[in-house]
Amino acid sequence: MSFELPKLPYEYTALEPHIDARTMEIHHSKHHNAYVTNLNAALAGTEGENHSIEDICKNISKYPAAVRNNGGGHFNHSLFWTIMGANKGGMPTGKLMDAITNELGGWDKFKEDFNKAGATRFGSGWAWLCVNADKKLAVCSTPNQDNPLMDIADCKGTPILGCDVWEHAYYLHYQNRRPDYMTAFWNVINWDEVSRRYEAAL
Repeated sequence: MSFELPKLPYEYTALEPHIDARTMEIHHSKHHNAYVTNLNAALAGTEGENHSIEDICKNISKYPAAVRNNGGGHFNHSLFWTIMGANKGGMPTGKLMDAITNELGGWDKFKEDFNKAGATRFGSGWAWLCVNADKKLAVCSTPNQDNPLMDIADCKGTPILGCDVWEHAYYLHYQNRRPDYMTAFWNVINWDEVSRRYEAAL
């Protein structure tokens, strides 16, 4: 079983002006596509060919660096595309909003902590909202293409929201202004999908 580049659930232009079409096109068709190609090459002829990307991530310590880097890249981006959308943003409702209020100190504190997780991640990486083993929400960040599913991660859990803070995700439009990109990201979050992932993680 080889992995495939997922189709975007919207056009490359859909997230403008917050994330520009050229960045989306390069990010999806070049960067994510390369992760998929390199992951398939790294897994060729191994037992890993028979496992889901989630299972690979959960047991990533058993795999070589090429699988960790490219498998993480494939999983992370596959999630990233789905938790964004046109005419989104705003705030979540229902169980997810209740959990943000009760477990993360409220909406404003959550936004501040998530932005900080992304803005202060040295070099490349991701900011995450995840559901930990205690079924509680947690905000954290990981380096490179690591994610909280991985058994080597400092923060472990099921990711339900992720923001890519690699320069390729924002540099054409925002240059070195990563905090501005983080601020714009809130305008494209698909909270229906994040809520769906939250309830599935519970």
